[in-house]
Amino acid sequence: MSESEHELTVEDKENAMEAILFAMGNAVELSSISGALGIPEAEAEELLDGLSMKYDREKRGIQIIRLENSYQMCTRKDYFRYLIHIAAHPKKPELTEVMLETLSIIAYKQPVTKAEVEKIRGVRCDHVINRLIDFRLVRELGRLNAPGRPILFGTTEEFLRTFGVQALDDLPEPDPVKVADFKAEAEEEIRIGT
Repeated sequence: MSESEHELTVEDKENAMEAILFAMGNAVELSSISGALGIPEAEAEELLDGLSMKYDREKRGIQIIRLENSYQMCTRKDYFRYLIHIAAHPKKPELTEVMLETLSIIAYKQPVTKAEVEKIRGVRCDHVINRLIDFRLVRELGRLNAPGRPILFGTTEEFLRTFGVQALDDLPEPDPVKVADFKAEAEEEIRIGT
């Protein structure tokens, strides 16, 4: 067989990408997909984005979402209500105000240590961070090269998925007035507590 007989058509590449995403279930890095198909990442990215738009145009029951440099096939939210009749309804994490505050600090400051989060919040947050880890919204990124080698925390792909953003760069800019109000409230809590 000649080399041209082994070349994949665009349709073959899209079909292979669908098969990979379906079989893996979780997000798959762009580099892994391009490597599996033996094509450049730029070409794989273009094909995956095109396939995702095709699914969106056709309002298919599944969609392909991008999470930073990874892609995942998942059920379109519009059709989730039909799944609950067959599958057990997955329990969504219920985030308290304290958890949301802590999560937003981690999201905007990452990589960040627990001590840095506690300094900003003004209270201990061991339990809150552990709950966020349990919900797979936060993960350990490594250790800071400092005395005691404290753990560095950051957000996960599940965080991006839960909050509907493709990348951390897509997070909204904090409102300076609200940041100033939050800082004033925190300083007041610290003043009253001492």
